[in-house]
Amino acid sequence: MTVKDVMTAEVAAVRANAPFHTIAALLIDRGVSGVPVVDAAQRVVGVVSEADLVRKEEFKERYYGEAYRPPLRTRLRHRLGEDGDVERRAAGDTAEELMTSPAVVTTPDSSIVLVARMMDRHGVKRLPVVASDGTLVGIVSRRDVIRVFVRSDAEIERRVRDDVIVRNLWADPETVRITSREGVVTISGELETRSQAAAAVRVTRNLDGVVDVVDELSWRTDDTVPVPVVWGGA
Repeated sequence: MTVKDVMTAEVAAVRANAPFHTIAALLIDRGVSGVPVVDAAQRVVGVVSEADLVRKEEFKERYYGEAYRPPLRTRLRHRLGEDGDVERRAAGDTAEELMTSPAVVTTPDSSIVLVARMMDRHGVKRLPVVASDGTLVGIVSRRDVIRVFVRSDAEIERRVRDDVIVRNLWADPETVRITSREGVVTISGELETRSQAAAAVRVTRNLDGVVDVVDELSWRTDDTVPVPVVWGGA
């Protein structure tokens, strides 16, 4: 399964000159944690997140007077020497000043597994989806990704039977038994060849929603053993 199968195509986006309060209202109205920033050609140039907006207030110590004490993560950033860009964005009033750029993006044909790893690595909840020319075509969220992996056992069993055994291996589904318990799939029964059995396990393991595969398959013919060559004598 790829990003285009789960992404949201109708995306709220802002231009670089969008003011702080417009962006904040948009996040609240749409119930989202971030919004892409696009140029006149709809190419993604950055992302403004909730964290970027909150950070703006974190640095306005005048609102808190002497009692203000920056959050722990802010103090750590200062110790690590990372405050320059953060303070610049904190003082910003427009999307261009507030946004994180360049944005972490993905493409419609990227795998869901790859997107999950990207979100984890970069610590983001949503990724803009862009076409080959960089234009915005959708957005994919953590919820979209999680939904892929939370499949019912009945749906997993159906996919293993229909997609793996029938369509992929062209085998008789009546010769195997498939059970799924919380994503752990057990395949038992008998297939025609040993290579078919190995392929059934391998392909099933790569299905969305499958946590693990228990292989209890047998086979009639071991087609992985080389056939000995018999040389004739003169």
